[in-house]
Amino acid sequence: MTGANPPHANPLRGEALLPIGGTARILRPSFTALVAAEAELGPLFALVERAGTGQLRLDEMAALFWHCLSDGDGIPREAVGEAIMTQGLAACAAPLRTLLSQILKGAG
Repeated sequence: MTGANPPHANPLRGEALLPIGGTARILRPSFTALVAAEAELGPLFALVERAGTGQLRLDEMAALFWHCLSDGDGIPREAVGEAIMTQGLAACAAPLRTLLSQILKGAG
């Protein structure tokens, strides 16, 4: 990851980091981001259930991550998918778990 001051995710806000193209990007599950994700993916509770049973599809993970990019201006969705494939599903489980947990429990 590049940059003198890499971004820091705030776990109290349900944020996570996802390296995309060698740069750490913050995933922030804001209300606006989650509404956009839900409009595309369907009900978020069903998404969480699919993830819990191992039925979450790769395109759903990429879409959720893409919608939650806090500084995603100009980052194509394909770059998010490529980041997932580069890191592997196991490495992407941590940011996914953080976002899904925030969806379920909300702000503490």
